[in-house]
Amino acid sequence: MTGHVVEIEELWTRFGDQVVHRGIDLKIERGEVLSLVGGSGSGKTVLLRQMMGLETPRRGRVRVLGKDLHACEPGVLQALRNRWGVLFQQGALFSALPVFDNVALPLRELRVLDEEVIRELVLMKLEMVGIEFWHAFKLPAELSGGMVKRVALARALALEPELLFLDEPTSGLDPDRSESFVRLVEGLMRELSLTIVMVTHDLDTLVALSSRIAVLYEGRLVVVGTLREVVHSENPFVVNFFLGERGRRALEAVWDTLGLGKNASRGKT
Repeated sequence: MTGHVVEIEELWTRFGDQVVHRGIDLKIERGEVLSLVGGSGSGKTVLLRQMMGLETPRRGRVRVLGKDLHACEPGVLQALRNRWGVLFQQGALFSALPVFDNVALPLRELRVLDEEVIRELVLMKLEMVGIEFWHAFKLPAELSGGMVKRVALARALALEPELLFLDEPTSGLDPDRSESFVRLVEGLMRELSLTIVMVTHDLDTLVALSSRIAVLYEGRLVVVGTLREVVHSENPFVVNFFLGERGRRALEAVWDTLGLGKNASRGKT
């Protein structure tokens, strides 16, 4: 099955006097990883929340999995939400619930599965993200940062979603754990044929996972394309983000394949 999983048309977002988005148009194709990047306060996470129906635009339309989120009846919207999973920035695990119950929560909310089936599904999801059985009854406070991310990912995958939203998935992880998490997501993409929308400021994660990149600047998408297309943009923010010192380090391994000259900087090769 092909086609657009997310379609955003002429989206304007405003909070009081602050305009966050100014006429955003974006289409996300089935099976791709679309990464949203931008400076602090550029509206990346707000745009992600628009795609999840957690924010209402001032103007425009958001269609996800073929449905207009803001024209749906509550029951239809809930059914849609059962078709996507979300990994929040800090994991957002319930601190008073052990790992097992955190992952079981969306399954129990369906109210159609018995506990034995739920147990099998939870343990399968934990195994899928590399969490051993004996960690299932620990509280989130007893886990490392990397394990919290993995448990949160297991919960996001509990209902076998078609679409996965990731908000800064490697934020707060050291380089080794970040790289391990990226490898995990790469494996899950191949195994589950997911469509992923990811907000990240981590250039290594961006380079490793993205099919396309959408760059937010001053309320607008200034460039949307493959990494190769984006790094050749002449927009000053894009140039600084990708061809500044941090960006050059992250791009070093793929520098030549991107068609960048040895001394490329400030949009010139």
